Amino acid sequence: MTGIEIAVGYVFAWVLRKTHRLAGRADAEVDRGLDAGMDRLHDLVSRKLGQDPALQRAREEAESGHEELHPRTRQRLELALEDATEHDADFAAALQREVDALQALSGSAGGVSAGNGGQAVGGNVEIRADHGSAAAFTMGDVSLGNPPQPGPHQG
Repeated sequence: MTGIEIAVGYVFAWVLRKTHRLAGRADAEVDRGLDAGMDRLHDLVSRKLGQDPALQRAREEAESGHEELHPRTRQRLELALEDATEHDADFAAALQREVDALQALSGSAGGVSAGNGGQAVGGNVEIRADHGSAAAFTMGDVSLGNPPQPGPHQG
């Protein structure tokens, strides 16, 4: 199963969304679709893992206000799901179907677009400058070092 890490993220997101319901429920159709898919995934995982300590800990972290899982909790939940998928092919297939469905919905919910001259990114971007260089997502003309002094024809 290749989507275990993704499934863990969705399970945690489900708890976060349920916890944040007090702040208001989104009415968009995509959000309803995501909610339904996350409900199905959470139900599937909860039925399989039951009272597994990793799942319980993930719930506790979400309910206590954490916006992401502690790395150890994430690892333990991934291991619990890996074990479950290794021993139950039907569960593995069902989990993969739910993850695929959620990814399809998330792509439509989190689709990126940009207007004229804009940049759109659907994932992480890391930009660095090393050894006295310059770096940016988009960059016009850049001079490095000591630029010449403006002459009479320059402002």
